[in-house]
Amino acid sequence: MTGRSAGAVPHKAVRGPRKAVSGPLGAVAGLAALLVVVLGVLFAGDSGPTAVDARVWAVVGGAVVGGVGAPWRDVALAVDFLGEPVGAVVLVAGAVGGCLLLRRPRAAVLVVAGVGLGVGATKLLKPVVGRTIHGAENLSFPSGHTAFLTAFALVVALLLTGRSGLRATAGTSLVVAAGLVAGGAMGWAQVVLSAHYPTDVVGGWCTAMAVVPATAWLVDRAADRPVDRGVDAPRGDRC
Repeated sequence: MTGRSAGAVPHKAVRGPRKAVSGPLGAVAGLAALLVVVLGVLFAGDSGPTAVDARVWAVVGGAVVGGVGAPWRDVALAVDFLGEPVGAVVLVAGAVGGCLLLRRPRAAVLVVAGVGLGVGATKLLKPVVGRTIHGAENLSFPSGHTAFLTAFALVVALLLTGRSGLRATAGTSLVVAAGLVAGGAMGWAQVVLSAHYPTDVVGGWCTAMAVVPATAWLVDRAADRPVDRGVDAPRGDRC
């Protein structure tokens, strides 16, 4: 029998992300952060596509928007809507509401903080890098839309893997896969709509990949402090 009560055991769905971040996912996040810095330096002050951007645009953008694939533009617009203010609010509000209904306030905090900081990081980086598209007033690197949907998918995947108790490697694989699918879908839409250079999309994905795991770790650490001091955790965070 120890001095701690049963209620002091943190929720598995929240404890999971911290363990993952300290292992394989932490390494992925570190590499993503490094890539954002490298790309930001390379594209600083640019106002046009790189050779890679032009090649991807020719294959993806030209093939889909220009000819028989034109109906796909409607699909791209639907995906793009998820990154617009209304679409983003609906997604985040739905996720937060679900967390609160399940009495998992800590998870709700992670949804808001992870997505908010991920998108916020792109807004801070854009004027620093100064890359533009379609005019000097349109800052493009990194893609905020891509960062948003990637961050949202990463947060949801982190919560699910923590809840399921997957091992670090399997959990990391699932989280990264979710981020790739969501980021890939939004990135494709941004390229098809000529809203971003393909390398902007890579920057947006990497920004979310760097910020969300760190945010999950910080949320867990802050929320677990009362537990570490022997104080009962709130009822809403109990398994």
